[in-house]
Amino acid sequence: MARSYSKNRGRIRRWIYIVSAVIVALVIVLVYINDKDEKQPTGQSRLLDSTETEPQSQPDLVIPKALGPVGEPNSQAEAFIAEAVDALKAKPARIIEARDRFNETLSMTMNLEQREFVAEQLALLSQQWLFSRQIYPEDNLCSSYRVQPGDLLSNIGKRFNVPYEILMQINKIPRPEALQAGQTIKIIKGPFHARIYRSTFTMDLYLRDTYVQSFAVGLGKPDFQTPTGLWRVAAGGKLISPTWTDPDTGKTYEAQDPDYPLGSRWLGLEGIKGDAVGRRGFAIHGTKDPDEIGIAGSRGCIRLHNGNAIFVYNLLVEGESLVEVVD
Repeated sequence: MARSYSKNRGRIRRWIYIVSAVIVALVIVLVYINDKDEKQPTGQSRLLDSTETEPQSQPDLVIPKALGPVGEPNSQAEAFIAEAVDALKAKPARIIEARDRFNETLSMTMNLEQREFVAEQLALLSQQWLFSRQIYPEDNLCSSYRVQPGDLLSNIGKRFNVPYEILMQINKIPRPEALQAGQTIKIIKGPFHARIYRSTFTMDLYLRDTYVQSFAVGLGKPDFQTPTGLWRVAAGGKLISPTWTDPDTGKTYEAQDPDYPLGSRWLGLEGIKGDAVGRRGFAIHGTKDPDEIGIAGSRGCIRLHNGNAIFVYNLLVEGESLVEVVD
């Protein structure tokens, strides 16, 4: 690929990204350490209770913007990256501003080095603004909620379009029955979505249109390619280690079988657009065999490492979360 920069300038730029990455990681770690011992969600975000209607008014479901094409180094993207890094260096760090700036950058044309840096920083930041109990006043994706008498964790999850499991995780609630009236918890305003790239065997996870992180996946083999198009997590499609019959051999597998092939979780999909429309029988599921990840070896299903399958299961919502498969 032709380059408009000299080798020396390219070397300097790489060092700038490396140093920036170290600075960003240190800032995130320091902020996280300061926050990890908090007993309740912090910040001045508006407290929601069950009498308010705001969380019930969700925007139309729109699949997140696709990643911008890989090309030459982009000066505008570089400026956005610099602004995001500056926001993280500020005292106190402006976490949400940095997140949104990095996220805006992802849809731009830029070189692979820039894209990888941005994605890495967004994944690091998600551990602070999303998967911790910290709440930032300016964040439109997370807030506080005061539990009302009679509230069930499952109903709170449905109200905000996220599975109750992720609310348990971030609020350190040991079991759904442990939720108490008057308790203040952190909520996430979903739904989460996913995009799968057949060419790179990766799944990108988003909260609405904000990038969270990526996972390696296994996909359909040449005669059973995973169809491109738009899918939705089917109603009733989320199952824990279901019984499964191999269509090739007719053998039925139970979860306790030593050679059970589906791993820990199953998320059934229904096709709603493109080559996927009207198609069923496909799913995102786990696998015990790490050699099945990063290759085209399934009958069309999307395979994840077991730990990642549980993680994704705890984020995607039946009938709401979209899964786009692209080349």
